[in-house]
Amino acid sequence: MALFTGKGDDGKTLLLSAEERVSKASCQTEVLGVLDEVNTLIGVCKAKSRNFTYTVNSSQLADILEDIQQDLFTIQAVTAGSPKSLNADRIEELEVVISGIEKELPPIKSFLLSGGTELSGLLDYARAVVRRAERVFVGCAGAGNIPEGILKYLNRLSSLLYALVRFVNHVQDVEEVPPSY
Repeated sequence: MALFTGKGDDGKTLLLSAEERVSKASCQTEVLGVLDEVNTLIGVCKAKSRNFTYTVNSSQLADILEDIQQDLFTIQAVTAGSPKSLNADRIEELEVVISGIEKELPPIKSFLLSGGTELSGLLDYARAVVRRAERVFVGCAGAGNIPEGILKYLNRLSSLLYALVRFVNHVQDVEEVPPSY
């Protein structure tokens, strides 16, 4: 596979679901772009988590993040028109991990400043980009571009990332700092 084809030099691309090339500024390509951004950022978090020795629900953090990357590739494929589908069980699996983390943490009483550690800051950044992906998907809803379960998955993913932010800070004894307003 060539690293470039030059076919997108005119600002258009070919999606799996399209018979004709579409603008790279289309709603669908915007969704694909933000999903790519999320997936790449999760990859950075995964790389940074390799030194994180604590397990999350008896799984290594890097393994959880890699599973998320696989899910995101599936979501991208579906969004591009592939007949693939996101495994519905994955949403429940995210919920189980979130619930397990919540049992380990003190109750949350306010919003928190990001950046307790480099890893928690990156996880929080990933959470914010997932929220943007949700907004982009919702913005495209009028075009019928939201396959079933994807918004629910992204909503759970942002919750999981927030739980991981708090978990990383908690096990490393980093104080959660609320905004002073």
